[in-house]
Amino acid sequence: MVTALTLLHTSGVHVPVFDALRDRDHPGAVLRHLVRPELLERARAHGPQAVAGELRGLLGGAGGPVLVTCSTLGAVTEALAPALGVPVLRVDRPMAAEAVRTGPRIAVLATLRSTLAPTGELLAEESAGRPVSVRTRLVEGAWDLFAAGDAAGHLALVAEAVDAVTDADVIVLAQASMAGAAPLARTRVPVLSSPGPGLAAALRLRGADTVSAFPGA
Repeated sequence: MVTALTLLHTSGVHVPVFDALRDRDHPGAVLRHLVRPELLERARAHGPQAVAGELRGLLGGAGGPVLVTCSTLGAVTEALAPALGVPVLRVDRPMAAEAVRTGPRIAVLATLRSTLAPTGELLAEESAGRPVSVRTRLVEGAWDLFAAGDAAGHLALVAEAVDAVTDADVIVLAQASMAGAAPLARTRVPVLSSPGPGLAAALRLRGADTVSAFPGA
C-alpha cells in the first residue's frame, strides 16, 4: 500500500480546503491531516526554531512525504527532511517559484508579520540569482478576523489590499488561508496563492496521485 501524503496545518480550516482540492484535481489521493495550532503560537512568540524539536517528534512517523501548509513554519520544517528521512515541502515553494518566473516586481501580502521574512527569504532563494524586487505589506486586522472565525471579513480585507497594489508584476498571497481572496480581487495583476500548486507538487513527490486507502490519521 502506498503511504498517504501527510499535511501539517496550524489551523483546522485548511483541512476542507485541501480535501476539496484533492477531490477536484487529484481524485483518489489520500491525505493525512495533522492540525497543531499551538506550534504557530509558540513560533510567533519565540521564533520558528523554538518548535523544531517538537516538529521532529510529530513528523517522525510520517513514513512518506510531508506538506507544511503554515508559511511561518515552512523553512524550519523543510530543514528537518534529512533527519526525518522523507521529503518535506513547504506549501508556498511552488508559488514562489512561479512568482519569480512571472516578473521581477513581486508584491507580498500577509496577515501575520511572522510570515513576511520567511516568504521574502523563500523568494530570494527561488530567484536563483535573478534580480527581483520584493515589497511586503501586512494586511492589518485580517488575522484577527480569521482567528475570530469571520472568514468573509478576513478575505474581503485581503482582497481590498490586493486591489490596492500598484507597480507589481505579480502579487503573492503569503499564507494558505488567504487563497480565497484571489477570486474576489478585481486587479489585472496576476495573484498567486499556495494551496493548489503546493498540493500538486507534494503529490508528485510521492510519485502518484492515486493511492489506496490509508488507515486513519
